[in-house]
Amino acid sequence: MEKLKLLYFLLGVIGPGGGTLLFIGLPNSTTLMENQPAGIVVYTFSVNSTSDLSVTPTIINSNPLTSAFTIDQKPPNYLVVTTGNPVLDFETTPSSFDIQIYMKDDTMATNLQILTVQLANVNEPPVFLDNLATQVVTIYIQEETAQGNIYTILASDPEDPTSALTYSLLPASAPFTVSSTGVIRSTKTFDYETDPHSYSLTVKVTDSGGLSVNGSLVVMITNINDGTPYFTMTTTTFTMPEEENPGAVVATITAKDPDNAGFISTLYYSINTPNQYFSINELSGVIQVAKRIDVDAKTLRLNNIISLEIKVTDLPSSGNSNYTTINITIQDINDNPPVCTQYAWSYAVPETQVNGSLITDLRDQCNDIDIDPINNAFNFTGMSGLGSNERFQMIPAGSGKIILTGNLDFEDPSNIGAGNEYSLTISVQDIASPYYKQNIYVYIKTIPVDEYPPVFNSSSYVFNVSELSPPNSIIGYVYATERDYPYIGITYTLEGDGSTLGATSIFWIDPNTGVLKLSDYADYETKTQYTLLVKATDSASKFSTATVTVNILEVNDEKPVCTPNSYTLSVPINQATGTNIQNFKLTCTDRDSGPNSFQYVINSGNINNHFAFSPSSGSNVSSLVLALPFDYAKGGDTTWNYKLKVLINDGNLLSDSPQSKAVVQTGTVSLFINVYIPGLTTTKTTTTPSVIYVTKSENVYSPAAWYIPFVCTIGALLLLGFLGFLAYLLAKYCPCKGHTKPDTEPLLKPAEKKIKEDVFLEMTKFNTVFDGEAVDPITGNVYEYNSKSGARRWKDTKQPINTVPVSPQLPVSPTEQTSLPVQSSGTPNKKVKTPSTAVKAEDGAKATMPGTPNKLQTSQQTAPNLESENKSSPSRFPISPRHSPKVSPKIPKTPPA
Repeated sequence: MEKLKLLYFLLGVIGPGGGTLLFIGLPNSTTLMENQPAGIVVYTFSVNSTSDLSVTPTIINSNPLTSAFTIDQKPPNYLVVTTGNPVLDFETTPSSFDIQIYMKDDTMATNLQILTVQLANVNEPPVFLDNLATQVVTIYIQEETAQGNIYTILASDPEDPTSALTYSLLPASAPFTVSSTGVIRSTKTFDYETDPHSYSLTVKVTDSGGLSVNGSLVVMITNINDGTPYFTMTTTTFTMPEEENPGAVVATITAKDPDNAGFISTLYYSINTPNQYFSINELSGVIQVAKRIDVDAKTLRLNNIISLEIKVTDLPSSGNSNYTTINITIQDINDNPPVCTQYAWSYAVPETQVNGSLITDLRDQCNDIDIDPINNAFNFTGMSGLGSNERFQMIPAGSGKIILTGNLDFEDPSNIGAGNEYSLTISVQDIASPYYKQNIYVYIKTIPVDEYPPVFNSSSYVFNVSELSPPNSIIGYVYATERDYPYIGITYTLEGDGSTLGATSIFWIDPNTGVLKLSDYADYETKTQYTLLVKATDSASKFSTATVTVNILEVNDEKPVCTPNSYTLSVPINQATGTNIQNFKLTCTDRDSGPNSFQYVINSGNINNHFAFSPSSGSNVSSLVLALPFDYAKGGDTTWNYKLKVLINDGNLLSDSPQSKAVVQTGTVSLFINVYIPGLTTTKTTTTPSVIYVTKSENVYSPAAWYIPFVCTIGALLLLGFLGFLAYLLAKYCPCKGHTKPDTEPLLKPAEKKIKEDVFLEMTKFNTVFDGEAVDPITGNVYEYNSKSGARRWKDTKQPINTVPVSPQLPVSPTEQTSLPVQSSGTPNKKVKTPSTAVKAEDGAKATMPGTPNKLQTSQQTAPNLESENKSSPSRFPISPRHSPKVSPKIPKTPPA
């Protein structure tokens, strides 16, 4: 044990965290008196730690195991105290306990030490072991009873049960004695008519140390009648088979009354034992069956002998009575079939169950309630049904043990029971006549096994949340899946061991959906980032984990704090303008704002704007100066006591977060300023005003503010003029619905004006009859065309030819071959060389395009010469039917050479 204590000490000094964590006063041992109540201090110790304790000293185990001790904290000490549950007794509980005390600090350092508590024995008085310990014991003695033993005292010394005790009775004059072994004996034969009817005795038991205990005993003398009847039959044991009909005679009771010698006496018989199976004739003493008896019933199964107490009385009432007991043995017959708890059983067997496994033992589920072993024996026979002998067998035969002998692999296609049930039929039959028989049905279903843990869709997550987000705000989502089928569900939890210390107290995750929420406000100034460990667990307790990083976004949520926040100043009436008033300065701080982010505004009380702060912004220190002189002589000023409310706004320049700069916090300072005339007034400056003025402001017009209604009137007139001008513009330039004016200009501009618009070709689809064929000079494919409308389609695919966007007047070298993309159904886009009819750049506007009708080229040539406007743009211009001149091109019957 000493080696174990040393090992605990060495392991506990420096834990996994690397911090120093020591018990002061442990390990140690102490002594406790037995039978102490709750709250008794057993031992006091203290703790030496370089870090805060995350787990205060706690009793984690004891040898032997007990809950009789706990630890109370009374800084700087810790007290091991008794709980009173249980009360430790030297004679009934162990005499020594080794208590293991454990603690842990924030650096993950731990310590475990042992306190040994020795239980001290205390001498205790003897105790009664019978009813004398809790009540007054009453003993009844019939008169004419011979003297002898009437009661035996049971007592013991808790300290030494084998030690000798001394017994005594009070009063000593009572006709009773007690032996050295505690046996109380009567010393006379009592007569109810002459002796007292009761005796009250005090029983005293004393141990060897002189400690004693008293008990109360009352002896009652009862009256009896002489001449009690007695029984004369020679046997008291009888036998009968079960299931006998009511009325059958079982036995006859006979008795005589000695008091009735010389004359006829009538005796009355009765069954004194409560029962439902037998009755007795009160005059003849004949015992008959009153109810059919089933010896297999629960009440008779364990004991098939029925005992009856027979009473005989010499008078109908208040006579002398006598009793005797007879035993009637009920013989078993085979009248019950085998019975099972149920006759249809269903078992779910995993697909990984190995051969030779026991599926069920039917003998544990069936029973024959007959008592006789010959009548209650049975066997299992005739196993049949789907899966019998192939995958399931009864081994050994007739035993009722169903053993797996085949393959239940869920993925094996030969397993016909996959996803279904195997059905077995088995018979249970009595061995003895009349051979009762029952059928049992067993259904066995193969179930899949959960083999794969959940998998997160990402091994790590990063979320951002503002420090002003309220509790229950959604931070983000995590999601996991599993490959097992069927899918039952995944539970998400936050694991404290893998989380940043204290993180789980402000975060909560929905166990069903994986939604991560705030459970409390986050504080950027306290902690800027949390790392959480999220655990996904499936129904089979398989799990996987992912890390979640939560970044706390800073918001300007701290108000400026200024010193002093309340002050009383005095200023002479002739104070020079721009001078500091009594050298008063405000010094402000803000946890989330820089020292240059403060702005000082006098919100109220600055009548006639006499006071101002310099600087008014951009510094955390500002002085109060006189901005305008006082004018009491001419009536410009009438107030001598000013109460200024100063607002200090922060611009939150410390943070670069847009969210932080969008919020401005405001602190307040109250200043009380008294104006005095030098030489007439004595002033005193204090940190709190000696006089507080309560003023009431009303929204009334002051003649000094004549400019306010003037400015409002001018502004209203300007606004009305601006609105009228807007209405005029809307009426002039915005056409009203339903009053559209006719067009005054042609939609199609003449070619010579060089309209800078894209040229598009409008094509109209008709039910065209293609009456000619030609070969496309670019692709070499054969197409059909209509000589009137110019519509074309490829001959082989019967698909219309897509119009190819062509850039007009594209510069091409006379010797350079041009490639154009051609799109057609079934023909991929590819570059094809043009024939030698390609034209020069300077003649491009008049050149005939290969494979293009002359009329179509003419319509394209009507477009403005965009090359002259923008020669640097090589882009092609799409042909759109929405802006092209509505001219139906004509294609010649034969294509140009």
